[in-house]
Amino acid sequence: MANAKPCKNKVQDKVAIVTGGASGIGEATVLAFAENGARGVVIADIQDEKGHKLAESIGANRSTYIHCDVTDENQVKSLVESTVQLYGQLDIIFCNAGVMSFGKQTVLDFDLDSHDKLFAINVRGVAACLKHAARAMVEGGVKGNIICTASTAASVVRDMHTDYIMSKCGVIALMKCASYQLSGQGIRVNCVSPGTVATPLVCEKIGMGVEEVEKLFEPHYCLEGVLKAKHVADAVVFLASEDSEFVTGQNVVVDGGYHFHGIIKYDHVE
Repeated sequence: MANAKPCKNKVQDKVAIVTGGASGIGEATVLAFAENGARGVVIADIQDEKGHKLAESIGANRSTYIHCDVTDENQVKSLVESTVQLYGQLDIIFCNAGVMSFGKQTVLDFDLDSHDKLFAINVRGVAACLKHAARAMVEGGVKGNIICTASTAASVVRDMHTDYIMSKCGVIALMKCASYQLSGQGIRVNCVSPGTVATPLVCEKIGMGVEEVEKLFEPHYCLEGVLKAKHVADAVVFLASEDSEFVTGQNVVVDGGYHFHGIIKYDHVE
């Protein structure tokens, strides 16, 4: 059973949704919210078996899994409405569901159908989650927190994966607009930009195991060690807590100083 006992209480008695919450950074954040006192954590994903198992490990009284394809706005709307019905309100949403490029996606060989598929998840899906979560917060009089997953890829140049980089730039732009437009309602909106984390999605994309991926990227960090999903989850908890009560419109980079290397050319992705 996962360790989900409250200890730090940074989000004590809050209700949170985590999209893409069944694995990787989403899973780590679900557990971090539970460990920090959230009274309700809704795991939204399309990985039903993993999602149900994670919710069960936390406890049915504190966590629920809801199948949600973020490309379908009606499913997103239902997700938010179900959360409010179950727990009475919505305080936090971590808009984390996303995918990587479905090919190399260089400018000269740009597959626009693949681009559209990626944008439907990475940008449109985030916009739908942000929209309906914000509406629920405004209607409920909740001064909530919205955190979106961007990427360090949004601030560098790559020789491929153009649509992925574009999508993460779009997420940051969306966050900035939303943070300004929702500030009058006391709703804070921020992004977290991870470097490469050896999540199941990344390992599958690169074709390596967790240890191999971590070993590949470890020499590039300014800090000692390797970037873990927990490091990103801790940053999300900070942005969702009162520790960051006067922080909004910010893109928090969590990469151990990796982005200091600037322009990088290599055959793998973030």
